[in-house]
Amino acid sequence: MLSYCQMKGEMMGTIDELLERKSVRKFEATPVPDGVLATLLDCAFAAPTAGNQMLYTILDIEDAPTKAALAVLCDHQTFIAAAPVVLVFLADCRRWYDAYRLAGADPRDPGPGDLVLATQDAMVAAQNVVVAAHALGLGACYIGDILENCESVRELLDLDEWVFPATVLILGYPTAQQLARHKPTRFARRYVVQKDRYHRLSDDELRDMFVERDGEFDRYVRAFCGRKYESDFAVEMSRSVGEYLKAYGGEATQVHGAS
Repeated sequence: MLSYCQMKGEMMGTIDELLERKSVRKFEATPVPDGVLATLLDCAFAAPTAGNQMLYTILDIEDAPTKAALAVLCDHQTFIAAAPVVLVFLADCRRWYDAYRLAGADPRDPGPGDLVLATQDAMVAAQNVVVAAHALGLGACYIGDILENCESVRELLDLDEWVFPATVLILGYPTAQQLARHKPTRFARRYVVQKDRYHRLSDDELRDMFVERDGEFDRYVRAFCGRKYESDFAVEMSRSVGEYLKAYGGEATQVHGAS
């Protein structure tokens, strides 16, 4: 049995790793051993999951042309194609539906709630992989741009209408430059954690939140809005997600700037 000191040391090690972890986008050419990848996937499977359903499928993308195509579809981020490991986490509402039918049940079609629940399952599993990868000396980065280009992604990955690409994780051994790179500072806790009920931040709170983290407000926020929120890829992402939602009884949203 572990002593209190040993347990405390292990807990602090885990906490330190969570606090130190940062996204890694450049990797050494060293391949990730099969045994290490198997351990990462086991950690994904150990994640919390709604009703023990594991409402996700993980695509391990090994095919170089497929990696290259994903890099293009995910906003032309070429480092995706060079990553030793590329995992696509799919919110999978098809597998249990087929099981219900096979067992003689008469299931309804999946709805928006089923999609959100499956997406939660997929993201929790993905985060387990991120934490485990850091503990094993690997780096990882989420690629949210998989939400773009619904039609092309579906065709590339042969996705069923009830299978949604929740996220992509790229993994590998970080370069020295990535190891030395500073982890961005987060917003202060008092702006993010609220008690019991949600309240909208005041103008003063919003301004202080950014000034404390980034040293300025107006110029930084205007630039970020243009570079991210109003960008072509953000508009495409909203259009694309609207297309995915059609299969779950949702309506595609008319997005500002979309044709």
